[in-house]
Amino acid sequence: MLRHRFIPSRLLLLLVLLASATAQAKLTIEITGGIEGAQPIAVVPFGDLDGARPSIDIGAVIAADLARSGRFKPMSRREMLVTPHRQEDIDFREWQLLSMNNLVVGEVAPNTGGGYMLRYSLYDVFSGKKLMSNSLPSTEKGLRNAAHRIADAIYEKLTGEPGVFATRIAYVTSSGRGPNARVVLRVSDSDGFNPQTIVDSPDPIMSPAWSPDGRRLAYVSFEGRQSAVYVQELASGRRDRVASFEGMNSAPAFSPDGRKLALALSKDGNPDIYVLELGSGQLTQVTDHYAIDTEPAWAPDGSHLVFTSDRGGRPQIYRVAAGGGPAARVTFEGDYNSAASYSPDGRSLVMVTRDGGRFRIAMTDARGGPRRFLSGGGLDESPGFAPNGSMVIYATQNNGRGVLAATPINGGATQRLSQDTGEVREPAWSPLLR
Repeated sequence: MLRHRFIPSRLLLLLVLLASATAQAKLTIEITGGIEGAQPIAVVPFGDLDGARPSIDIGAVIAADLARSGRFKPMSRREMLVTPHRQEDIDFREWQLLSMNNLVVGEVAPNTGGGYMLRYSLYDVFSGKKLMSNSLPSTEKGLRNAAHRIADAIYEKLTGEPGVFATRIAYVTSSGRGPNARVVLRVSDSDGFNPQTIVDSPDPIMSPAWSPDGRRLAYVSFEGRQSAVYVQELASGRRDRVASFEGMNSAPAFSPDGRKLALALSKDGNPDIYVLELGSGQLTQVTDHYAIDTEPAWAPDGSHLVFTSDRGGRPQIYRVAAGGGPAARVTFEGDYNSAASYSPDGRSLVMVTRDGGRFRIAMTDARGGPRRFLSGGGLDESPGFAPNGSMVIYATQNNGRGVLAATPINGGATQRLSQDTGEVREPAWSPLLR
């Protein structure tokens, strides 16, 4: 987010973040919006076969995932009169009387060679038809991810679009005060579990961005009180400093092919947009203007970028070819629009907009047009789409504390992701992980 003569508010807020209270590792998710129109579904507790003792309640994880999507309303287990695990045990009339549309049953069995085999089936309650059935091997450690993948398969079968439960979220949080302050870049599962620390530093960290294959993160770190852009491999921990020019090095964004980074650099004066070839280190200047150009984001086809600029007097969204050239203004409604990013299909933009003194998250057509508000506002920022385009995640405030929120673009349940103490900011949703 940009304010006045463009000290990006991400930096301002992160400096405030350094003084916040101690943060815990795990994100807690609370569904805060209504679920009107959500489809009723029963996810029966999975049966344990032949001595299998999984540490994870597979059915509970699947039901929680479907509930968080806002598209489904899983049945409470307290209301289940029976808990079948196989088709021959199902009396569909019982589930019809309970007004369920769909039914999920499954079993967990020991797998040959170790680990588990998860078997599950999805049924249409009123026709009694089996919609899908599958088996999925898993290690003990991978049980939550396996449950997320089952939820993804169910979601896709019933909605026609990919699920995002097996994806991950990157975010920045802090701990301590003053000289003991720590800023941490973490990655967790989409439901807040399994947090992994990527960077733990006394210096500010901001703007995490995923590579298209989900294996790397780019981010800005202020180690030594100088901003620099790093690219880090998640599996090995190896990181490379790819941009450390004099002045500001900020706002990295991976190209759709993962070979380039778009950046905002002020090495020649005012911040402009550049594209960096990661393999060769070749740097191409995309914009050249006396105004401040920042916050680049790639179109899904890699042909062009959108960015924020005050070249018209106020922060607005502009569009430019990835190789450079004249920039075209995209947003005209409102006196402040910033931090835009594309939907996965390239048809829409999500952005921060100012409305009556409140900073809210809004959507607009990628070519411009009326904005549609997605958040209530106050101090909302850092929006980005889920990799299936169904939801938008962003940073917001709750009782004066930084939290994350995810809201469906077409209405439905809103999620609030927070920690017991401290602040959470700078969310970035991973691509689909296969």
